Amino acid sequence: MKRVLVLFVCSVLAAAFIISFAPAASAAGPHWIIVSAGETLYSIAARHGTTVDALIRANNLPNPNFVFSGQRLFIPGAETVSVAPAASNAPTVPQTAPTVYYTVRPGDTLAAIALRYGVTPAAIAQANGLTNWNFVWYGQRLQIPGATNVNGVAPPPAANSQPSAPQPNTPPPNPLAAPAVNPPTTGKWIDVNVTQQTITAYEGTLPLKTVLVSTGLPRTPTVLGTFKILRKYPAVHMTGGTPGYDYYDLPNVPYTMFFYQGYAIHGTYWHSNFGHPMSHGCVNAPTEEAKWFYEWAPVGTPVVSHR
Repeated sequence: MKRVLVLFVCSVLAAAFIISFAPAASAAGPHWIIVSAGETLYSIAARHGTTVDALIRANNLPNPNFVFSGQRLFIPGAETVSVAPAASNAPTVPQTAPTVYYTVRPGDTLAAIALRYGVTPAAIAQANGLTNWNFVWYGQRLQIPGATNVNGVAPPPAANSQPSAPQPNTPPPNPLAAPAVNPPTTGKWIDVNVTQQTITAYEGTLPLKTVLVSTGLPRTPTVLGTFKILRKYPAVHMTGGTPGYDYYDLPNVPYTMFFYQGYAIHGTYWHSNFGHPMSHGCVNAPTEEAKWFYEWAPVGTPVVSHR
């Protein structure tokens, strides 16, 4: 009996010793976070081991592409575990690279920004909840996930590397449109063809200049019909769209000619993807070409927009 008692006491002491030196661990159940500047539902879900759908359901979010700095979100089923570090001779694991942010400048495109930081356009689009890869706006702040060129400077090419073929940045010059059949006037008028993505300056039936442009996207089409230039501004501040989805804030849009309500022909410094629909309904033209049309067409010039 005495031997059994001694064994029991020893077992209790051993268990206490193990518990006292076991790593300290604590797990927290579902919790709340405050959204920081630049974060998206995608990055929040990845960081907390949950899904975007789970965040939307838990917080009753109406728009999966929009969260704002300071917003309080409930993180369903998230766990945080802290473990006391054990002594080890293993080499120190390098720290994760700091998060990189970039503020869009005039003329930037998503592809150019991705190339500058050594990532893919898809990675930037996913990290920032972008639905239209062809549109970023001046002043927009983008998170750059996994940036290999933290300072945004591409490394020089290797000495033995073959130079890559030059990529076209702008479409080749567009030939003149055909002579007009039924012009609205014998004087100056402007033709906007949303199918061919062109704008043409006409003098009666005679085409003088044809340029590739970007008209409205399917969800924000360019208005069709016969109009006239109502107002002209050398530069104007344009805002619109839906915050967190397709909002834009564009200062100093050059050589702007309004022809119907908020629809205008104007210069474009935030993209060079002319020949493809890109806009919220306006006619985006290269800045130098927009200047030519601006100086050529007076207020009252007819504008015919058609497919």
